[in-house]
Amino acid sequence: MKRILLTGSAAIMTLWTSSAWSQEAAPQAGSSNTLGEIVVTAQRRTENLQKVPVAASALDAGDLKANAVVRLNDLQNATPALSISDAGITSAVNIRGIGLASNSPNVTAGVATYVDGLFQPPIVQANSFYDLASVEVLRGPQGTLVGSNSTGGAIFINSRNPDLNGINGYAEGSAGNRGNFGLEGAVNVPLSSTLAVRGAGFYRGHDSYFNDVGPFNNKAGKLDEKGGRLGVLWQPGDFRALLKVQYNDRDIGGYAYRPIRGTEYSPYRVGDIYTLNYDTPVAIGEKAFISSLELRQEFASGIVLRSISGYQSKKIEGVNDVDASPAPDGVTQDYYARERQYSQEINLISPTGETLEWILGGYFQRNEIKVRIRELRFGFPTDIDPDNRRTTTGIFAQGSYRVTPDVQLQLGARYSHYKASGVGDVRIGAGIPGFPPGGLPVASLDGSHQDGRVTGKAAINWTVNDDHLLYAFVARGYKPGGFNAVDSEFRPEMVWNYEIGWKASLFDKHVRTQISAFYNDYSDFQFEVIEPTTGFNGVQNISQGKIKGIEAQLQSKFGGFSLDANVAYVHSKLAGLTFINTRAIPSGSLGPQCPPGTPSAPPLCFDYTPAITTTDGGPNLYSPKWTYGGTAAYEFQLGDDVTLTPRISYSYVGPRFTYLAYSPVSDRIAGYGLLSGLVTLRTGQFHIEAYGTNLTGKRYVSGQFGLNEFYGAPREYGIRAGFTF
Repeated sequence: MKRILLTGSAAIMTLWTSSAWSQEAAPQAGSSNTLGEIVVTAQRRTENLQKVPVAASALDAGDLKANAVVRLNDLQNATPALSISDAGITSAVNIRGIGLASNSPNVTAGVATYVDGLFQPPIVQANSFYDLASVEVLRGPQGTLVGSNSTGGAIFINSRNPDLNGINGYAEGSAGNRGNFGLEGAVNVPLSSTLAVRGAGFYRGHDSYFNDVGPFNNKAGKLDEKGGRLGVLWQPGDFRALLKVQYNDRDIGGYAYRPIRGTEYSPYRVGDIYTLNYDTPVAIGEKAFISSLELRQEFASGIVLRSISGYQSKKIEGVNDVDASPAPDGVTQDYYARERQYSQEINLISPTGETLEWILGGYFQRNEIKVRIRELRFGFPTDIDPDNRRTTTGIFAQGSYRVTPDVQLQLGARYSHYKASGVGDVRIGAGIPGFPPGGLPVASLDGSHQDGRVTGKAAINWTVNDDHLLYAFVARGYKPGGFNAVDSEFRPEMVWNYEIGWKASLFDKHVRTQISAFYNDYSDFQFEVIEPTTGFNGVQNISQGKIKGIEAQLQSKFGGFSLDANVAYVHSKLAGLTFINTRAIPSGSLGPQCPPGTPSAPPLCFDYTPAITTTDGGPNLYSPKWTYGGTAAYEFQLGDDVTLTPRISYSYVGPRFTYLAYSPVSDRIAGYGLLSGLVTLRTGQFHIEAYGTNLTGKRYVSGQFGLNEFYGAPREYGIRAGFTF
């Protein structure tokens, strides 16, 4: 309580600046009663979103706050066809039914996430947002300009840059129920006419939403997070250097989950969804360091040479109650993962507005991944220690030619090469009498893989007039393959996307729309399944798929009233297959398939035959058929410099299957809708606001991993206040 009171006292010092648009945004067009221009930079140029022939959503700082988006997982509440499900170590990020459905270090992301232009490893992505300029979500395969190929889409998170326009910044504080508190702020200082720095930081936390009735009274799911970012801009004339360094430290007290109904440990579920029943201490800590250097030189011809270099180091370590229960045969796990990434991208960009526009580029990325897993079941240890290295390289080009002033042809191509290698073992019995001191090796994780593919895009764009754009294109996306062991590799995923779209500004720029329809031909879907020869999960190419759908977005503003809405319908179908259903076998290390006639004797061997399942297929995993939402607000003018704006938002994510057996009991997340509200009183540079999320107190499953399920936050409410300068 003392902490909340102190935070509440600090809250009167704060404000989230509403002027935080995209990094190099042009001044907003139109009057305050019409919609302003939305600027995006994901295609390496500063462009008006309504003039770009891609399916995309862009949210500025105000949009993020209005839709209660405070971290990556919340984006699904504000953009169509996006599904982000909690999965513990990573999140299952899917766009249009394509993305990541595996926590294996051997699998790359189907939806790529970028922070200030740097591709993000899939671990440690749940960091809180602060001092952002914009978030851009591109839907569909990104096989030309994106730094690392992706089959589902890409998410670009852009922090605010330093500027030379004077000292400015903001401060904000918040306090709420469930121990919610937050402090954040930023200050921008020009040191000369060519040099500026910007520093930003935050501290945010809340109590656990859960009551652990086990003997250790764990506080799993609590939040204690802090971070900071420093940006330095040097811009003498036509040359610009931008350095950003940021650090994040996040403690969540352990993953909070319960056994899924109908699975092995579900009899140990007690109480409601916010009641845990762990029999071991749990803890999880995450740390991330991200640094980037962007150099940009504009020549007299208008051609721009751009370089962006990056280094990242991310780490997770903690203890998990894998079975989430007091079962006597339960599994306790010590987990450690660290990933370092080095990347370099070079672009040569032609002037904008020419008959022929073009971009040339090259890309290099190296990831070094170290994982250490220690599991105990009945006191019997299993050690899993993979060390992997990945190298991704690519060269790309895209050209756009105006056949007439209104018709543009676009052609882009990219060649990507991927190489992965790794060493490691699975060992059992370390420290047990009769076993070697370091454990008995039962499976090798050594292996290597390399592949390469040509991807790209061909499009035709018709600017009917200043208010209407029609486009059609075909694009090819690629997700690299990999290895499980020396003799076990899997192929790349590939997708062909066929799409048409219409973007319009209507009613004298009071209404803006985007509508697109798409058809995807998806092959070699990668997923983790049991390999009987080893008894451990391995990634395989298991199925083909077809995906089709339609998306629509609308933004409108009439006087003080504004309304934003989005909807997406996605129909997907994976072909049938035969596999070992992990829901039908005990968890833990069971060993390889027993020889014929030999009874099961884990961890030496196990008979998987009764668990072999054949299905007729079903929808893509983590792919809801329907997603939709909207935000409505009205700004009341109370005086010359005083406004009161109530705002209400609703979002719906439909049911999703999470496992290939398609059980309606254990393999399906029910759909849910969330209602949030915000009331803002603003006077000059100051504001105070009341917020509430999940106002109806919806109890819902937010994700699954293994035999456990995660839950969304309950109702939260509080106040925020602050100022800009």
